[in-house]
Amino acid sequence: MKKTLFALLMLVWIQSQAAFNDYFENKTLRIDYYHTGNNLTDTYSLDQLIQEPFWGGSKVNMIDIFDYGKYKMFVYDLASNTLIYSRTYSTLFSEWQTTDEAKAVIKSFSETVICPFPKNKIRVEFDSRNRKGVFEKKFELTIDPKDYFISQERKMVFPKYEILNSGDPAVKVDIVIIPDGYTKEEMDKFIKDAKRFADYLFNASPYKENKSKFNIWAIEAPSVESGTDMPGKGVWKNTIVETSFYTFDTERYLMTTDNKDLRDIASNAPYDQIYIMVNSDHYGGGAIYNHYAVCISENPVGEYVFTHEFGHSFAGLGDEYYDSETSYNEFYPLDVEPPDPNLTTMVNFDAKWKNMVVKGTPIPTPNDATYKGKVGVFEGGGYVTKGVYRPSYDCTMKSISINNFCPVCRLAIQKMIDFYTK
Repeated sequence: MKKTLFALLMLVWIQSQAAFNDYFENKTLRIDYYHTGNNLTDTYSLDQLIQEPFWGGSKVNMIDIFDYGKYKMFVYDLASNTLIYSRTYSTLFSEWQTTDEAKAVIKSFSETVICPFPKNKIRVEFDSRNRKGVFEKKFELTIDPKDYFISQERKMVFPKYEILNSGDPAVKVDIVIIPDGYTKEEMDKFIKDAKRFADYLFNASPYKENKSKFNIWAIEAPSVESGTDMPGKGVWKNTIVETSFYTFDTERYLMTTDNKDLRDIASNAPYDQIYIMVNSDHYGGGAIYNHYAVCISENPVGEYVFTHEFGHSFAGLGDEYYDSETSYNEFYPLDVEPPDPNLTTMVNFDAKWKNMVVKGTPIPTPNDATYKGKVGVFEGGGYVTKGVYRPSYDCTMKSISINNFCPVCRLAIQKMIDFYTK
């Protein structure tokens, strides 16, 4: 029986590999575009197409199965109209749309999607969730891989340092760590920091049990100045990917809008996930699903920040806290089920972790320590005290805690690891 099952799995793997080889080369097509709008509208416009030398993603799981995030890209073979690749993701623009500023001005953000480099013409469709959570088509492109305007320039070539190499990128989760605010003289410090923070990740379950499924690279890309921007304190630094505290006027929110430089630097290694390490001891960080994550290098709770933020960018986990300042307005509409696997508005709880709640556990679950360690439905999460529910009394996605992902978050992370490493 075991031999038969193994043979069937091998057959599926071979067929999937063949499908990849039918449609794609082992390189990346990068699509840079501008996302423009306000709190109610958004439009897309093409910026540039780039061929990058590595493909870090799966060659088997080409179609997204999670449907997390705000947006979704579909890649179709043009001749046959066959769906050959898809991914869901979110961006800084999608968060900005929920701020007060978005009610007053129109802004453009640079964004990127990637897919394996096609062998033949493709049609790429960009969808966005409407206010009811349903994907709607917003934009599409037809791309000819033989188009000589697809750039092959390497604008930011830097050495890559191997922190963890577990094998073929096609069957590993590939993380690339980008430094910001480390000068040339501080590159040794960056490598030490990157190693230390990689170890932090594998202190937490389920990452520790899956360490052999990860590759981690650090790109030695120096900045002109040390540190990062802190606009609220009048501090401005010339750094390579221009991170900044006070994103959306929230002091601890540390992000960047320098999307193209970030992607140019990341292309020095095969990657699934981008992590920016900022040379600062000021508390802060941030992350967006399938976009990028950011953390600070020197802080007493740096281990928590690194692991918490990766939960957002890698596994699509939502914030479970509700008592910290944010700039968002109605980030999770209460009449729509959130896409995040660890949050619910009870609109469609059957699609979430209902099967993990032990019979007899009250729903909603009383928000007290009596139910600590049990899976339930605890009110408060997604930045609000009422109407959004989380699966546990406490979790690394809720409080400053180490190795404390709840069972629902652990399962979501494990499913994502499995998806990338099949």
